[in-house]
Amino acid sequence: MLESLEKMLAKGVDNSLLRFGLGKGYLDLKDYARAVKHLQKCVEFDLKYSAAWKLLGKAQLAQGDNAAARNAWERGIEAAQAHGDKQAEKEMTVFLKKLDRQA
Repeated sequence: MLESLEKMLAKGVDNSLLRFGLGKGYLDLKDYARAVKHLQKCVEFDLKYSAAWKLLGKAQLAQGDNAAARNAWERGIEAAQAHGDKQAEKEMTVFLKKLDRQA
């Protein structure tokens, strides 16, 4: 799957859905640097993409960047609230609480 998405990107196709797919794929492979790169680009395309904010925070946390993860989840909660995406809002709220407990 990642190979075909990378080919699309190389051909000039670039949008939030493509970047989300790449970001999620690399996150699943534990290639956090690539995941962050694609998920950051995804949210640049669409600031209201709450699922992308959620995964971006996870990738940043996995890289040890707690401040960036916190920022992503806070922005993701705002996006989720604006969209009425209660599930994503709840999940990111839980992630933030866990982060607070670790601090």
